[in-house]
Amino acid sequence: MTPFAVAGIQMHVNALQPNVDGMLHRLDILMARFPWTQMVLFSELAPFGPLPKYAQPYANETVERFQAAALKHKVWLAPGSMFEKTPDGRIFNTAHVINPAGELVKSYRKMFPFRPYETGIEAGTEFCIFDVPDVGRFGLSICYDIWFPETTRQLTSQGVEVLLHPVLTGTADRDAELAIARATAAQFQCYVFDVNGLGAGGNGRSCVVDPGATVLYQSAGQEDMFPIEIDLDQVRRQRETGMKGLGQVLKSFRDRSNDFSIYDRASGTDAYLQTLGPLEIPQQGNRSGLHLDVPAEALSSEPEIPAVTPLPGKTLSG
Repeated sequence: MTPFAVAGIQMHVNALQPNVDGMLHRLDILMARFPWTQMVLFSELAPFGPLPKYAQPYANETVERFQAAALKHKVWLAPGSMFEKTPDGRIFNTAHVINPAGELVKSYRKMFPFRPYETGIEAGTEFCIFDVPDVGRFGLSICYDIWFPETTRQLTSQGVEVLLHPVLTGTADRDAELAIARATAAQFQCYVFDVNGLGAGGNGRSCVVDPGATVLYQSAGQEDMFPIEIDLDQVRRQRETGMKGLGQVLKSFRDRSNDFSIYDRASGTDAYLQTLGPLEIPQQGNRSGLHLDVPAEALSSEPEIPAVTPLPGKTLSG
């Protein structure tokens, strides 16, 4: 058995004030209550909220404070993400991974900003993979990234066994996102830690899923901290023998006979995708995709009510 304790912290996020002090306070509480925790994950954009106007430079005092906190508690720390503004004015959604020695070991820029709603946020191009010595290989993706299975495919094909997934979802698609978290765990035979925020940081319902798609824990809509001890040997066993002794999906993908021409942008395989119109926010009355031509008079005229013929021996009133 290779046990390792990962904790998610689901907390209220303020959009107009920094949340860093609150994060560090909750980390102190977590470690006082559950000192066996070895890694801590916060939600997407937890430190400064969801507004790009609060973007920080890549190297900043807040990251240094998180490094000091990781060293203080001797834990791995992924403090959500924050908008990062580069010297040339571009803005990325950036997450950092800090080891128990307080060292910044990895930084990751979200690959799939939630466009068209996150227009103006640049997309990253580098994957986030790091090893915890004597434990296993971890990867990190941010929120909307998980809707694109290629991101997790890239991570798990390089040996990632645990996917850390900070999110900020306060919208009606949270149910779909939870289903995707379970599907991701099953498809790629990995643990998934999906940590959402509250308030301006989301509608909660964080979850932890094992490589058999079993939900080990799910928060509700209140503040929560949940350390879960996972067993990396379960991942290795399942990847060798299949879920419940059945599907060995990673090996099946490895031994595939098709290299999927859709990934060759010059192949023309994506011709249908080119018909879907621009990536933009729908406006009132938008009828894109319906392909219906309804005459204007049909929308303004009163509908015709057909005459009713009474049954024999009956009147309309009786």
